[in-house]
Amino acid sequence: MCLLSVNELMLVRVYIRCMFDVEEVIESSKKAGLLALLAVAEHAGEFSKIIELSQRFPGFVFPCLGVHPVQDVSPEQQRGASLQDLDAALPAIQKYKDELVAIGEVGLDFTPRLVSSESDKENQRQVLIRQAQIAKELDLPLNVHSRSAGRPTIHLLKEQGVDKALLHAFDGKPSVAMEGVKAGYFFSIPPSIIRSEQQKLVKQLPLENICLETDSPALGPEKQVRNEPKNIIISAEFISKIKGVSLETVMEVTTQNALRLFPKLKSAGVENPPVLCFQSKYSI
Repeated sequence: MCLLSVNELMLVRVYIRCMFDVEEVIESSKKAGLLALLAVAEHAGEFSKIIELSQRFPGFVFPCLGVHPVQDVSPEQQRGASLQDLDAALPAIQKYKDELVAIGEVGLDFTPRLVSSESDKENQRQVLIRQAQIAKELDLPLNVHSRSAGRPTIHLLKEQGVDKALLHAFDGKPSVAMEGVKAGYFFSIPPSIIRSEQQKLVKQLPLENICLETDSPALGPEKQVRNEPKNIIISAEFISKIKGVSLETVMEVTTQNALRLFPKLKSAGVENPPVLCFQSKYSI
């Protein structure tokens, strides 16, 4: 999900299906000062829930629809995405195109347990290529997953002429990320940065190419503990320490980055308010 705070706009991705207490999560997000959330889908089966939630909380929850490179077969089994998965998703994407803030979550995932052959990788590439084309047709940014596939993902996006993309929780080398920076792409940083290799990435990324996210309920500050949108401040605080700049600067710059990347937020009435500093309950 994408989120804005009392202070500034930040990115927070939330997988609604994982939250049985979604109304409580949204209420706690508002109390923490967040101004908006972007709900991100992984497959067609989630689309109706995300659209319904955005309609229940207009002006606060904004939908992103897309086909993730990893699809669940069962709670214990996963597979790579196929064009058939995308075919099932296209009618809803077209139906709700005017409400969407981005196409996502899309991307490539070349984790060995998911890809056993070059044809498996090619299937994922074709799904991403088609969704990149859809995003360009609709003039929407892409919300991109790229696990174990940082370089191939960035190269494919560039080949397809994608100029608006957010790469979330990027696990590739910083040198590869810099290729994305040159293409104008943004990279979002979750609260798990306090315990991850992304600290090296943040050191090299220009602040002008950084957004904030939570990826709730995953990628929280503590392993095996459910993450929530309100934890976005942890990302901001840690980035400020790494970059040696004030928290206010991080929030102001990442806000402007997010508004440039997701202009529909601004047109929907989401504006960045004055910078107001608040303290996190977490120490880093």
